Amino acid sequence: MKNLDPKVMAENERKELQDRYIRFDWAIKRLLRQKANFDVLNGFLTVVLREEVRILEILESESNQESASDKFNRVDIKALNSKGEIIIVEIQNTREVHYLERILYGVAKAITEHISLGEGYQKVKKVYSISILYFDLGVGTDYFYHGQNHFTGVHTGDRLRINMRDRDAVITRLPAEIFPEYILIRVNEFDKVATTPLDEWIKYLKDGTIRPDTTTPGLREAREKLKYYSMSSQERHAYDEHLNVIMIQNDVLDTAKWEGRIEGLAEGKAEGLTEGEAKGKAEALRQTAVNMKRMGIETTDIAKCTGLSVEEIKAL
Repeated sequence: MKNLDPKVMAENERKELQDRYIRFDWAIKRLLRQKANFDVLNGFLTVVLREEVRILEILESESNQESASDKFNRVDIKALNSKGEIIIVEIQNTREVHYLERILYGVAKAITEHISLGEGYQKVKKVYSISILYFDLGVGTDYFYHGQNHFTGVHTGDRLRINMRDRDAVITRLPAEIFPEYILIRVNEFDKVATTPLDEWIKYLKDGTIRPDTTTPGLREAREKLKYYSMSSQERHAYDEHLNVIMIQNDVLDTAKWEGRIEGLAEGKAEGLTEGEAKGKAEALRQTAVNMKRMGIETTDIAKCTGLSVEEIKAL
């Protein structure tokens, strides 16, 4: 029989919270911008990029300032490392139409923001874009994708190397060392036992668990610095509200997707499956927009998520 004594229940809850860790998106928003917590971010980036990373500073711009609307969908951080490279880490909680186009724009913007008019092209900074995704992005069997630029000979298959002048010496570099790199982490696709540092990080991103005996860079520090119970009661309340918003929006989108699939199949029987699915999908997007409006979400954010125009959304 359970002990219903309030003091015992409170103590049990406290012990349970001791092993609960803050989601990474909340940590990026509130904690990892502080220099004292860079070791968590350094560890994550070291594992993902497979080389030692040391962050020097967080770079502020319009794209990573906190705002009232970013609590809904996206959290990102832009940092400068010890090699003078820019690293963008973005966490996307819900589906966004034209997502790849948007991260391409974000990388281009980061490049142009950090070169002054009149400076030589050699001042262009290498950019890494890391996307942590909690929605389905296309079709694929892996949970970790890496995109990089190479120039490959059409007839010979060799990879072109570029001669460059560095001070008084001529050096050879691969275009991949200059062009941006993109990493897509499809968190929901991870369903294996964590056996590597990368697996351990993705498991934490998916369910918030960290092994007590972990030696993975960043997670060792996260066990101490990202504990739920270490926050004040006011911070815990704000964090719980953040989780509630995410759960509500995911429920809204899943419901709309299900309704659209059912309607599409029903219409498909009468008018042909392809046409029926298209109509069902369109109706699902409209219903999603209606539900998001009821939640008080900004029209521009609804447009990004559904692909509908601002005018279409206002007319609903």
